[in-house]
Amino acid sequence: MRVLGVFVAVSLAAPVAAADSIKPPPYWASIVPSKARTRTGPGRNFPGIWLYQRSGLPVRVIATYPNWRKIADPEGDGGWIQSNMLTDKRTALVIGGTREMRDRPSDTANVTWRVAEGVVGAISECDSRWCRFETGGKRGYVARGGLWGLSPGETLP
Repeated sequence: MRVLGVFVAVSLAAPVAAADSIKPPPYWASIVPSKARTRTGPGRNFPGIWLYQRSGLPVRVIATYPNWRKIADPEGDGGWIQSNMLTDKRTALVIGGTREMRDRPSDTANVTWRVAEGVVGAISECDSRWCRFETGGKRGYVARGGLWGLSPGETLP
């Protein structure tokens, strides 16, 4: 079993557990606890393969089986995880180096913060180019090309 805790951990507001209703995959979710194990199959009798040590990490749900979800992480790895370990709260992972956080969704807006690769934050108000990003009490807009946790063309209210 490998342990995934490579990125800088950033505490997010306490997430709310996802409902047990099954949405059709694929869809985005995030990991709730600070330690969550994935398995080779949808049940506790299957061997563990990953131990995620990253509350808030965005994951892609690619299959469902009653109270289990098969997930893919930013590295393309994953496995089966109990549904109560996930939330519908949308988060994103900063990728491709340090990214600028701006006060408005514009290339000409003031840079208010910089966020390092591997930082996780809550996302909202995503359009085709920008997402409102919040982490560690800091808020701003990050170009969506520097974020993992959104489908191509997806927008968020």
